[in-house]
Amino acid sequence: MQSFSFLSAAAAAALIAVPAAAAEVRDHPRAVLELFTSEGCSSCPKADARLTELGKQKDVIALAYHVDYWDYIGWADTFGSKANSDHQKAYAQSWGSSRIFTPQLVINGSSGVVGSRDEEVTKALDTAKLDLPVTLNVGDNMLEIGVAPQAGGPQAMVWLVTFKDHEQVAISRGENAGRTMDYSQIVTGRQMLGMWDPVAGTHLKLPLSELMTGGANGAVILVQADKAGGLPGPIIGAASVQL
Repeated sequence: MQSFSFLSAAAAAALIAVPAAAAEVRDHPRAVLELFTSEGCSSCPKADARLTELGKQKDVIALAYHVDYWDYIGWADTFGSKANSDHQKAYAQSWGSSRIFTPQLVINGSSGVVGSRDEEVTKALDTAKLDLPVTLNVGDNMLEIGVAPQAGGPQAMVWLVTFKDHEQVAISRGENAGRTMDYSQIVTGRQMLGMWDPVAGTHLKLPLSELMTGGANGAVILVQADKAGGLPGPIIGAASVQL
């Protein structure tokens, strides 16, 4: 384990026809797993592989956020971004901490464990659940999003997270020099779509072209509680689609 202390909605791409039958929708998950990882971290490959395996479970949505704060030690992460690092820092601040590390696995936005420690990951997953239904429908080059109402629900935002399902990288420098790594569920972008209405529910439509930029071939819709200062709270609902 390594530790470190411390979009615009419109897409320019033309619409790409995607048959509804070709889209794989995953709804009613029990867990959203957000792995903060780096190609320059020698402790991360085990966690990366574990995320890939967990992501095969139909009731799990997996996302890999590659951070950039280890780039200085010899290898700039192919998918790393400051936005991903800032997202991890926001979780730490939300939990009253100033410490971030890789590999960190965040479960449902509520708690974080060391992603390479199987026992910690299994224990955290055993009690994971999401109660708010989120539905996705693909048709006519559009993604239709439905978030159910829930009386007494918290203030929460609807987020779009796009991802690439697989990429192979040959690493020539840094702690993993000489290794060829397979990565999955690689986050390519994250943007707020709007507020969730707990009384009436929320319904949105997005052109599929917005989901297929930057090499992405999938998207996750997250409903996440909003803490004071805009810090992330628990994820209360989610669904994903792979195109």
